[in-house]
Amino acid sequence: MSDFLSSLPLIWAGIAATDLARYLVGALGVFLLINLALAGLLAGRKIRPDSPPAQQMLTEFFVSLRTVFIFATAGGLLIAAGVAAGWIDLYMDPTERGWLYFWASVVVLIVAHDAWFYWTHRLIHHPRLFRRVHRRHHRSNNPSPFTSYSFDVAEAVVNAAYLPLIVLILPVSPLAMLIFTSHMMLRNAVGHCGYELFPAWRGKPLFGWLTTVTHHDLHHAQAGWNFGLYFTFWDRVMGTEHPDYAERFAKAVRYVPAKEAGYQQPS
Repeated sequence: MSDFLSSLPLIWAGIAATDLARYLVGALGVFLLINLALAGLLAGRKIRPDSPPAQQMLTEFFVSLRTVFIFATAGGLLIAAGVAAGWIDLYMDPTERGWLYFWASVVVLIVAHDAWFYWTHRLIHHPRLFRRVHRRHHRSNNPSPFTSYSFDVAEAVVNAAYLPLIVLILPVSPLAMLIFTSHMMLRNAVGHCGYELFPAWRGKPLFGWLTTVTHHDLHHAQAGWNFGLYFTFWDRVMGTEHPDYAERFAKAVRYVPAKEAGYQQPS
């Protein structure tokens, strides 16, 4: 443990650099690709007519840097300390428990995180907590990929707490955590990009069990709905999915029913 304490600054710097790189690649990468390079091609999938102002995105970026360092401290360092103390089973070789266990652990990390996010998200929307814990994120009424980590300090700590807690009971490899956190960052950035990127079939999400960009964009527009992160399961079970979600998604993908388009349905 003394060796761990002496190398603490170096460990923290490495974790912070990794978290920062993930945020930059995810948020900035999605912004450059979707909101700039492919904006013309995706114009028909833009959810709102206006775009987030530059000042908002700049603020989001600097607030997100604070979140990165909170994640590195409240998340990464706690995991490192748990490993050093023998409380967390972090095995280096991803094949040690077999590939079936490896991929199952990735799935568990994602599914459990969706449940954690849904319930903590609903909790911080409570009127007594919202202004102190979650208001910063909702200042971005029209979100951008940089909104992904734009959190108040308390919300960043709540989000950072998930990974140390789950790995206390779930042995994982660093590669599994890397896949999980990369997926988290990418889904988060895409969910805030303002363009409906998910495939549709006759105006409905092709994969209805996944949250779409419209799903989360509606949460920023009307905060009392759509609390899920990756999946629609909890919102549907708990009755918190926005009643206009299907209509808004159809509008985002520019679906026009056959009758409205002037065509007759085949008999």
